[in-house]
Amino acid sequence: MNFTYNKKEKLKSKKLIDQLFTEGQSVSAFPLRLVFLETTFDDNVIAKTGVSVSKRYFKTAVDRNRIKRLLRESYRLNKAGFFNNITTQYAFMILYIGKEKPTFTLVENKMKMLFDKFSSKIS
Repeated sequence: MNFTYNKKEKLKSKKLIDQLFTEGQSVSAFPLRLVFLETTFDDNVIAKTGVSVSKRYFKTAVDRNRIKRLLRESYRLNKAGFFNNITTQYAFMILYIGKEKPTFTLVENKMKMLFDKFSSKIS
């Protein structure tokens, strides 16, 4: 798996997102939470991922968009190390549940912890 996050890898299906939150499992590494669901896709993608930030804690769109950019970049850089040996397909939603604006180093460290917890939970 390479270091890209293109359109095919983005979680956009409303049905799949609803199914993810009703039937999915989750792991958490504060301030991040990963909700995942084992599924199948038509295209040849191992994981489809979406990111979300609560409007309750971050009122302005500028703050929410910045945090979502940090989440997507951290996911893009760290996914190759964790998903190279996975054969099943997953749908992911990464949620930022903290109340303070994060730095990139914090997000990246917590993303690694989150994927470690995910790997241990599925194996």
